[in-house]
Amino acid sequence: MRGQHFYLYLFEDLFSRKIVGWQVFDCESAELAGQLLRDICMRQGIAPGQLTVHSDNGAPMKGETMLATMQRLGVAHTRSRPSVSNDNPYVESTFRTLKYRPGLPVKPFENLLAARRWVTELAHWYNHRHRHGAIGFVTPAQRHAGLDRVLLEQRALVYARARQENPQRWSAQARQWAHIDVVHFNPENSQLKELRNTQKAA
Repeated sequence: MRGQHFYLYLFEDLFSRKIVGWQVFDCESAELAGQLLRDICMRQGIAPGQLTVHSDNGAPMKGETMLATMQRLGVAHTRSRPSVSNDNPYVESTFRTLKYRPGLPVKPFENLLAARRWVTELAHWYNHRHRHGAIGFVTPAQRHAGLDRVLLEQRALVYARARQENPQRWSAQARQWAHIDVVHFNPENSQLKELRNTQKAA
């Protein structure tokens, strides 16, 4: 139907990049967002005071029902600055990956159930098959389960062995397989750091 829209509610763990919860609804609602967050906290075993949710400035995340739910669950929250997409970089990157992946429907979904089925397959692919470049080309599910360290160590050994056997095929810029222990929410690039240092010196 013309004018009918479906809305994807999605929560992603920033450290692992895993989609930890999602749902598709036919409206924007703080109450529905709160129900989804409660379900995620229960399934993931998240204790009060353990979680901070960062979101955009959409109405579902700013609504009183959602804020009350966060308070009851002991969940802290932060929000992006208005019109600054870089304040939510990981989710924006995830949405780009999903939109540019082959298989994105060209025609509208027939109904809400069809949309949910499509997102079910999409989230499974993203979590369990997609090898994410920013976390060492392991899947988000592997990183979330703590399996990535061993996988990266094994890859480093394979690369080192191959380099020893045939050094002329390798450049000095070979890929590093170090485990990424710290994730910065919005890391500064070299230009911003240089600008800040210049401002401090002045």
